Amino acid sequence: MTTTGIRAIITGATGMVGEGVMHECLQHPDVEAVLLINRKPSGFSHPKLKEIVHADFYHFAAIENQLVGYNACFFCLGVSSVGMPEQEYYRVTYTLTLHVATTLSRLNPDMTFCYVSGAGTDSTEKGLSRWARVKGKTENDLTKLPFKQVFNFRPGFIKPTKNLKNTNKYYRYIEWLFPIGRALYPSGFCTMEELGKAMINSARNGYEKQILEGKDIIELAKRMPVSGDREYFT
Repeated sequence: MTTTGIRAIITGATGMVGEGVMHECLQHPDVEAVLLINRKPSGFSHPKLKEIVHADFYHFAAIENQLVGYNACFFCLGVSSVGMPEQEYYRVTYTLTLHVATTLSRLNPDMTFCYVSGAGTDSTEKGLSRWARVKGKTENDLTKLPFKQVFNFRPGFIKPTKNLKNTNKYYRYIEWLFPIGRALYPSGFCTMEELGKAMINSARNGYEKQILEGKDIIELAKRMPVSGDREYFT
């Protein structure tokens, strides 16, 4: 049996979550290569790292040949619905995500696709919250694509990793809430390190659920290789 490590595509690395996941991947011994797809240069450099700067995420034809040979995608690109017209939020959250995912599933059918959604996402697609309905539809339709595995991550409050450059500047004012929230409602509070490690572990060994709430993220982040086995992909 031929074995290989994780070769991951990451979107959203110019944001806090994407950079945090990338940071964990670059440190992890089982991640052998990382490809960033960004609209603008990220400024990151590492021996494991490659980057494609591509402005139009709705049209990937020009870069498709560079996306072959990867077995994981950590999709961390996202926007807030606050102040955004409904059609534009749907286009950026649903249409863009499904276009990227559909392209990758065609090019890499053995890929594990990990989507960063959010706590409170509405799987029924019928609730009152607009953003939750759109996220729910996105999750639901991702699971229909012909990937090896699809996992939808629903973190709540994420404690950022120190000294990364894309952390929201306002987090410094609310970071004190984390230990209190973790103690009172642990499933709603995870660290950026836990989220990144959980995504890596889901690509490496899978998980029992396709939807991972905060408690699942925390639990999965702690998991070690099955029986010390490094044969994660064939």
